Amino acid sequence: MAVCLPEAVSDSKAKEELVAECESIWDEMEQCQNRLTLGQTYTLPMSAGKLSLLTMQVKAFTAEYNEWKQKSPELISANPDVLLTVGKEELQKVKNELEMLLSAVQLKNKKLDEDLKREQQWYEEQEEIAAIIEQIEKEEGIQTEELFEKSIFKELQNKASKLKTFKEELLIALGKFLEDHFTLPEKSGNAEEKYSEEPTVELITLPEILEILITALLTAPHEPYVTVSDSFWPPYIELLLRCGIVLRHPEDPNRIRLEAFHM
Repeated sequence: MAVCLPEAVSDSKAKEELVAECESIWDEMEQCQNRLTLGQTYTLPMSAGKLSLLTMQVKAFTAEYNEWKQKSPELISANPDVLLTVGKEELQKVKNELEMLLSAVQLKNKKLDEDLKREQQWYEEQEEIAAIIEQIEKEEGIQTEELFEKSIFKELQNKASKLKTFKEELLIALGKFLEDHFTLPEKSGNAEEKYSEEPTVELITLPEILEILITALLTAPHEPYVTVSDSFWPPYIELLLRCGIVLRHPEDPNRIRLEAFHM
């Protein structure tokens, strides 16, 4: 305790001297301010406005600047203890400010790190959602394509079934029509109109003739002609020729072909 007492007394005395010098400097500043304020006082005309006020402020600042410029800088105190105490206080003040700044920066960095983690997590979630949506779209596209193909195939099947049914009905109707209106001579007429002798060749019906011509046209389209045999009843051939259903060979009149209606 006996060793530390002189240092404590010295610090206290240095603080008292520093306070006294500060009060003295403050008094001088107040006197200068009063002289500047009372140096020129007059009422601004209403028309001068803001420009005049700014001009006065410039003059006042210029005068204060010139006055401070003429003064030579003075040390706060020549006492080393006072300077040491002031230096310690300034350093402590700077240290506190830097610590506060460091704390604020660390807090801001921590907040930025948290924001960055949230943004990264949100970005990863968005990427996962985008990948899921893309996968769903791909699966939906495949399913839609499959359904579309199935629907087209089913539609074609229905059309083919309808065409097949229509073809069968058409063939049945055609066969019935030909059977009713185009019978062979043996099956029509009176007993007196029948041939006295049995025919040497069995005649074929008109549907059978048409079937032969159609088969020749479809199996050999490059050579669809059929030779007219004795089994072809001449009135049927003449009827088909007159109706434009069959055509004769340009060089052989005994050969006929079906007109290519499907071409």
